[in-house]
Amino acid sequence: MTNTTTRDSRKSEERVTETRKREWQPPSALDVPDAPDGYEYRWLRTEMMGREDRTNMSKKLREGFELVKPEEIDASYQMPTMTEGQHKGFIGVGGLVLGKLPVEIAEQKRAYYKGRTNDQQQAIDNDLMKESHSAMPIIKPERLSRTSFGSQNTG
Repeated sequence: MTNTTTRDSRKSEERVTETRKREWQPPSALDVPDAPDGYEYRWLRTEMMGREDRTNMSKKLREGFELVKPEEIDASYQMPTMTEGQHKGFIGVGGLVLGKLPVEIAEQKRAYYKGRTNDQQQAIDNDLMKESHSAMPIIKPERLSRTSFGSQNTG
């Protein structure tokens, strides 16, 4: 005896999903939409304490940043635009302009600075070890960068 039951696929079933209501929060002046594929957005400093910071902007442009115009982002996302000065017409607010950087360059930049940090930490550790005496030896410090949120009980 064969028992054949026909079942509709789960895709054909209509499910009502409950979405959690989002709580109201004051808007941030530095919110940005998602960057286009292959890019990351960053706010770049154009002035500090009311004075133009040409050195910083020059450095950022040489690093590969490109300034973003309002027409480059989703029209439904309202962004403030600089109305005067050297960066007129670009997205900006409060001494900052929005820049985009290719992901490839951003990753290279992060790797470079991570290497520099590791080199500096190793130099500090080496200097510390030079100060070690047999009467009071200094043990090379262990550095862990693990973060845990709560404990997990298994067993």
